[in-house]
Amino acid sequence: MAELSGLIEQAAGLLRGARAAVALTGAGISTASGIPDFRSPHDGLWVPADPMQVASQLTFRYAPERFFEWVRPLAALIQRARPNAGHQALAELEADGRLTTVITQNIDELHGRAGSQKVLEIHGSLATATCVMCQSTWPGHLSLQRFVEDGQPPRCPACGSLLKPNVTLMGEQVPAGVMQAARSAVRLCDVLLVLGSSLEVMPAAALPVEALNHGARMILVNFEPTYLDARAAVLMHADVNAVLPRIAAAVRNETNAHT
Repeated sequence: MAELSGLIEQAAGLLRGARAAVALTGAGISTASGIPDFRSPHDGLWVPADPMQVASQLTFRYAPERFFEWVRPLAALIQRARPNAGHQALAELEADGRLTTVITQNIDELHGRAGSQKVLEIHGSLATATCVMCQSTWPGHLSLQRFVEDGQPPRCPACGSLLKPNVTLMGEQVPAGVMQAARSAVRLCDVLLVLGSSLEVMPAAALPVEALNHGARMILVNFEPTYLDARAAVLMHADVNAVLPRIAAAVRNETNAHT
């Protein structure tokens, strides 16, 4: 416990001295909101599903019913989920001027609902959906609610064709504009927080390397080891939702003590 407290203080010290801090979040920050991560061996979203069989671009094109059958329970979880202490801590750090951007791999919109203003959703979200035929884009929440309730895949109000949620499927490219903004943010930051990410999914997994190569210090909080543990200035194998609020509180308390 004493060792963890020391690491939390080190992380808070880096944030207090940061000119531009950026956070990169993965599925681990949302598990406390009731949304499982993808790779946990017992309850991950890929257990027992094969991602290429249920959540790929090819599956959606040729067997969309498989995708919708798989995504329906996840959509229900996202609908019910509420931001947790980790999301709120990042929103507080941004409001205090200690964080410039949140880059997230998650599609659950919980950062925005917690109050974060500058959020880059590099894998998209369920907030909008695009027609596969006429390419018109529609708000996703109403059609998502109907889909969760009755299991019928959402249809385009204009032409009746399927609506595809604007999330990045396996085999799809991450939207270029969002990825370019994420790369710009990490290149300009001097402190990068990597929170609840296994750093196994590209291109998000390469963002910390860009930050490090441009001189940033990295705070890495994740239960399991990652390929970048050795390059972290502060490394904690811990629950991000337990640690992050303590980091934010330490930053705020020290700031208040000097005002």
